[in-house]
Amino acid sequence: MRTKQLDYDLPKELIAQRPPERREASRLLVYRRATGEVLHRRFTDLPDELGGELVVVNDTRVVPARLRLRRPGGGEAEVLLLERVENGVWEALARPSRRLRAGQRMGQVELLEPLGEGRWRVRLEGEPDGEAPLPPYIHEPLSDPSRYQTVYADEAGSAAAPTAGLHFTPELLARLDVARVTLHVGLDTFRPLATDTVEAHRLHGERYHVAPEAWRRIAAAERVLAVGTTTVRVLETVVRTGELEGRSTLFVVPPFAFRRVDALLTNFHLPRSTLLALVMAFAGVEETRELYRLAVAERYRFYSFGDAMLIL
Repeated sequence: MRTKQLDYDLPKELIAQRPPERREASRLLVYRRATGEVLHRRFTDLPDELGGELVVVNDTRVVPARLRLRRPGGGEAEVLLLERVENGVWEALARPSRRLRAGQRMGQVELLEPLGEGRWRVRLEGEPDGEAPLPPYIHEPLSDPSRYQTVYADEAGSAAAPTAGLHFTPELLARLDVARVTLHVGLDTFRPLATDTVEAHRLHGERYHVAPEAWRRIAAAERVLAVGTTTVRVLETVVRTGELEGRSTLFVVPPFAFRRVDALLTNFHLPRSTLLALVMAFAGVEETRELYRLAVAERYRFYSFGDAMLIL
């Protein structure tokens, strides 16, 4: 698949800079693959659009992972913690990477070794105590850090939120049959494609875990709705490997045979992203491109704090 197929035009004003006042107040574009029908609903209508699907969510919790530091001798640096490797040691993104050296110490962070592509192995004193790691396209500060967490967030470990879940409230969840899995969102989820073909992009893998009882429910369900692309990767990894925990390096691109995901709830994603490639694998390449053109025309809000799309 050519990477340029993941391009589309998006007016900057449609990039949501803040979450809606109420989580469930976002819009919901509904697409039925069997008929091609498209509906424009509100997120509170989600239970009415479903037909008894087991709703599977990713319950990872975002780490306050963006650390703003001072370099030795002066100058600012930023470290984004991606994944805890062992006690006190993390893989991180650090910038300005070319001005940093192994052995340097910046506050609670010690640089251990460069890993390439701006990644570093670092040692952190204590627990992360920085800012919410908002994506670079969000330019407004977040007044309430809890709005970059899902209401069901549990085990800390992610460098980004599983944003399709940000729309849920406890009251809305209570109307659904819900199961939980965990995938800690890291570099793979938000690193843009820089290759001419999608297949040439290399994944580093992200840690996941599924409780045995949760998987029994998921495996036995007649239909499964995956909330977010990270949930898709967990489910399609486990159904292929039989391993309930490990690292998922599954790269979902068209064409792809989905074995355990029957419906997908997702936000609107960046051009040239692995997330958009996954949506195209599920809904169809040209179908997805047309849905995105429609969403732009209808003034949906895009990206992390934007609106949602339900593909049935």
